[in-house]
Amino acid sequence: MLGITHIRTLLFTAALATLMLSMSGCSAMHTAIKKKDLDVQTKMSETVFLEPTAPDRKIIYFDMRNTSDKDLHIKDKIAAVFKERGYRITQNPDEATYMLQGNILKVGKSDLREANGYLESGFGGSVVGAAAGYAMASGSSGRAVVGAGLIGGALGLIGDALVDDVLYVMITDLQIRERPLEGEVITQVQQANLQQGSSTRVMQDSRGAKVKWKTYRTRIVSTANKVNLDFEEAQPVLESALIRSISGIF
Repeated sequence: MLGITHIRTLLFTAALATLMLSMSGCSAMHTAIKKKDLDVQTKMSETVFLEPTAPDRKIIYFDMRNTSDKDLHIKDKIAAVFKERGYRITQNPDEATYMLQGNILKVGKSDLREANGYLESGFGGSVVGAAAGYAMASGSSGRAVVGAGLIGGALGLIGDALVDDVLYVMITDLQIRERPLEGEVITQVQQANLQQGSSTRVMQDSRGAKVKWKTYRTRIVSTANKVNLDFEEAQPVLESALIRSISGIF
């Protein structure tokens, strides 16, 4: 016959597994309802204000690069928007009133915490995600909890396989340059910390140099979130969000 302690442990394990199954089922249903519609958000780390300019001076040089592992279609779409807004695109920086240089650093699955971290780190910040750690209970009661957790986890995997809360993120760094107004003199203070190899570090400090451009830097983080979202559905809305954000600056 089973001892009373063992019976209590089995009852506790069964009750906990049932509770976890119920919770996982409710969680999956909640996610399916809450995230059934595609949610797209775009945020900029720094606001950029450009001076108004005459129509004949709306000349822009721009270069958009993509160093992510996704094949994107951005540059031609941005050019089309600029032309619609009366800008003339030039390949000669010397005749441009504005210069736009951008790089799409990362496109992929993420979560809200990482996405906010990318935004807070700003232009040039890290795009490497953090890893999470886990702890496990020990002892006889701990083994019972772990056993129940395995049962509930296995059942929860069924719900998770059917209902997956997916968030895609696109991270883009922008550098915008603008010609100074007539009579406006721009000086630049620049400090750089350049590391070469594992043991050499070069410090550079440039102060008081006159420059021909006013320079602004910002980071754009766009997210697309939906239950069971795949990249084919997320890609066009992420591209549109980035294009809308960039064109909004101009």
